[in-house]
Amino acid sequence: MAFSSLKGFDRTVIPYFLMKNNAPTANLRRRVKAGFTLLEMVIVLGIIAVLLGGSIALIGGLGEGAKLQRVEADFNAVGAALKTYKLNAGTYPTTQQGLKALVEKPAGSPVPRRWTQLSESVPKDPWGVDYIYRFPGKRNASEFELISKGKDMQEGTDDDFSSQDPK
Repeated sequence: MAFSSLKGFDRTVIPYFLMKNNAPTANLRRRVKAGFTLLEMVIVLGIIAVLLGGSIALIGGLGEGAKLQRVEADFNAVGAALKTYKLNAGTYPTTQQGLKALVEKPAGSPVPRRWTQLSESVPKDPWGVDYIYRFPGKRNASEFELISKGKDMQEGTDDDFSSQDPK
Protein backbone atom coordinates (compact mmCIF):
# COMPACT_ATOMS: atom_id res chain seq x y z
CA MET A 1 0.00 0.00 0.00
CA ALA A 2 1.61 3.20 -1.07
CA PHE A 3 1.13 5.96 1.46
CA SER A 4 2.14 8.64 -1.02
CA SER A 5 -1.22 8.14 -2.75
CA LEU A 6 -3.05 9.07 0.43
CA LYS A 7 -3.49 12.76 -0.05
CA GLY A 8 -4.34 14.89 2.85
CA PHE A 9 -3.02 12.46 5.52
CA ASP A 10 -0.27 13.49 7.80
CA ARG A 11 2.32 10.70 8.10
CA THR A 12 2.68 11.24 11.81
CA VAL A 13 -0.92 10.14 12.30
CA ILE A 14 -0.36 6.70 10.69
CA PRO A 15 0.98 4.25 13.28
CA TYR A 16 4.62 3.30 12.77
CA PHE A 17 4.08 -0.48 12.37
CA LEU A 18 1.72 0.11 9.44
CA MET A 19 4.36 2.14 7.63
CA LYS A 20 6.85 -0.73 7.63
CA ASN A 21 6.63 -3.74 5.28
CA ASN A 22 7.41 -6.10 8.13
CA ALA A 23 4.25 -5.47 10.07
CA PRO A 24 3.41 -8.22 12.66
CA THR A 25 0.51 -9.53 10.59
CA ALA A 26 2.69 -9.80 7.48
CA ASN A 27 5.35 -11.69 9.46
CA LEU A 28 2.74 -14.07 10.77
CA ARG A 29 1.43 -14.80 7.26
CA ARG A 30 4.96 -15.42 5.96
CA ARG A 31 5.79 -17.78 8.84
CA VAL A 32 2.61 -19.82 8.34
CA LYS A 33 3.22 -20.18 4.61
CA ALA A 34 6.91 -21.09 5.06
CA GLY A 35 6.41 -23.82 7.73
CA PHE A 36 4.65 -27.17 7.83
CA THR A 37 1.24 -27.71 9.31
CA LEU A 38 0.75 -30.14 12.15
CA LEU A 39 -1.24 -32.43 9.86
CA GLU A 40 1.59 -32.59 7.32
CA MET A 41 4.09 -33.45 10.05
CA VAL A 42 1.84 -36.20 11.45
CA ILE A 43 1.44 -37.73 7.98
CA VAL A 44 5.22 -37.73 7.35
CA LEU A 45 5.92 -39.24 10.78
CA GLY A 46 3.28 -41.92 10.10
CA ILE A 47 4.93 -42.85 6.81
CA ILE A 48 8.33 -43.06 8.51
CA ALA A 49 6.88 -45.29 11.25
CA VAL A 50 5.36 -47.67 8.69
CA LEU A 51 8.66 -47.90 6.78
CA LEU A 52 10.66 -48.53 9.95
CA GLY A 53 8.20 -51.15 11.17
CA GLY A 54 8.40 -53.01 7.87
CA SER A 55 12.17 -52.97 7.79
CA ILE A 56 12.45 -54.16 11.40
CA ALA A 57 10.11 -57.07 10.64
CA LEU A 58 12.16 -57.94 7.56
CA ILE A 59 15.45 -57.85 9.48
CA GLY A 60 13.95 -59.97 12.29
CA GLY A 61 13.35 -62.82 9.84
CA LEU A 62 17.00 -62.82 8.82
CA GLY A 63 18.07 -63.62 12.38
CA GLU A 64 16.97 -67.26 12.13
CA GLY A 65 19.05 -67.79 9.00
CA ALA A 66 22.10 -66.46 10.80
CA LYS A 67 21.47 -68.83 13.71
CA LEU A 68 21.32 -71.80 11.34
CA GLN A 69 24.63 -70.76 9.78
CA ARG A 70 26.16 -70.45 13.24
CA VAL A 71 25.07 -74.01 14.10
CA GLU A 72 26.82 -75.24 10.96
CA ALA A 73 29.95 -73.24 11.80
CA ASP A 74 29.92 -74.56 15.39
CA PHE A 75 29.61 -78.14 14.11
CA ASN A 76 32.71 -77.55 11.96
CA ALA A 77 34.73 -75.88 14.73
CA VAL A 78 33.82 -78.39 17.46
CA GLY A 79 34.30 -81.22 14.96
CA ALA A 80 37.84 -80.04 14.25
CA ALA A 81 38.57 -79.90 18.00
CA LEU A 82 37.16 -83.42 18.46
CA LYS A 83 39.32 -84.75 15.62
CA THR A 84 42.38 -83.17 17.27
CA TYR A 85 41.33 -84.79 20.57
CA LYS A 86 41.16 -88.16 18.78
CA LEU A 87 44.66 -87.67 17.34
CA ASN A 88 46.04 -86.97 20.84
CA ALA A 89 43.97 -89.44 22.87
CA GLY A 90 43.53 -92.26 20.38
CA THR A 91 39.72 -92.13 20.51
CA TYR A 92 36.88 -89.66 20.65
CA PRO A 93 35.52 -88.77 24.10
CA THR A 94 32.70 -91.04 25.25
CA THR A 95 29.14 -89.76 25.44
CA GLN A 96 29.52 -89.59 29.24
CA GLN A 97 32.72 -87.52 28.97
CA GLY A 98 31.02 -85.29 26.43
CA LEU A 99 32.32 -81.98 25.12
CA LYS A 100 33.65 -81.21 28.58
CA ALA A 101 36.61 -83.41 27.62
CA LEU A 102 37.74 -80.57 25.34
CA VAL A 103 37.93 -78.22 28.35
CA GLU A 104 39.05 -80.47 31.24
CA LYS A 105 41.02 -83.70 31.21
CA PRO A 106 38.60 -86.59 31.71
CA ALA A 107 39.07 -88.51 34.94
CA GLY A 108 36.90 -91.45 33.92
CA SER A 109 37.70 -94.29 31.57
CA PRO A 110 39.05 -94.12 28.94
CA VAL A 111 41.68 -91.69 30.16
CA PRO A 112 43.39 -90.10 27.13
CA ARG A 113 47.09 -90.95 26.49
CA ARG A 114 47.93 -87.35 25.71
CA TRP A 115 45.57 -84.52 26.53
CA THR A 116 45.63 -80.80 25.82
CA GLN A 117 42.92 -78.26 26.40
CA LEU A 118 41.27 -77.62 23.05
CA SER A 119 38.52 -75.23 24.10
CA GLU A 120 38.04 -72.50 26.71
CA SER A 121 34.45 -73.52 27.45
CA VAL A 122 31.75 -75.95 26.40
CA PRO A 123 30.00 -74.29 23.45
CA LYS A 124 26.31 -73.43 23.44
CA ASP A 125 24.04 -73.28 20.41
CA PRO A 126 22.58 -69.95 19.22
CA TRP A 127 19.55 -70.44 21.47
CA GLY A 128 21.77 -70.69 24.57
CA VAL A 129 21.49 -74.46 25.10
CA ASP A 130 24.44 -76.87 25.34
CA TYR A 131 25.06 -78.98 22.25
CA ILE A 132 24.37 -82.67 22.73
CA TYR A 133 27.38 -84.91 22.05
CA ARG A 134 27.18 -88.61 21.22
CA PHE A 135 29.82 -91.14 20.41
CA PRO A 136 29.01 -93.34 18.64
CA GLY A 137 26.58 -91.33 16.51
CA LYS A 138 23.13 -92.63 15.57
CA ARG A 139 23.57 -92.58 11.77
CA ASN A 140 27.30 -93.31 11.58
CA ALA A 141 28.55 -95.35 14.54
CA SER A 142 32.22 -94.72 13.73
CA GLU A 143 31.84 -90.93 14.03
CA PHE A 144 30.71 -88.54 16.74
CA GLU A 145 27.40 -86.69 16.50
CA LEU A 146 26.67 -83.14 17.62
CA ILE A 147 23.04 -82.10 18.04
CA SER A 148 21.39 -78.73 18.50
CA LYS A 149 17.88 -78.86 19.94
CA GLY A 150 16.87 -75.95 17.72
CA LYS A 151 14.51 -73.08 18.33
CA ASP A 152 12.06 -75.01 20.55
CA MET A 153 14.96 -76.25 22.76
CA GLN A 154 13.51 -79.78 22.94
CA GLU A 155 15.29 -82.88 21.74
CA GLY A 156 13.63 -85.15 19.20
CA THR A 157 11.57 -82.52 17.36
CA ASP A 158 11.64 -81.50 13.70
CA ASP A 159 13.74 -78.39 14.28
CA ASP A 160 16.75 -80.31 15.68
CA PHE A 161 20.06 -80.20 13.80
CA SER A 162 22.62 -83.02 13.72
CA SER A 163 26.18 -83.01 12.48
CA GLN A 164 25.32 -86.30 10.78
CA ASP A 165 22.37 -84.85 8.82
CA PRO A 166 22.87 -84.98 5.05
CA LYS A 167 24.09 -81.61 3.77
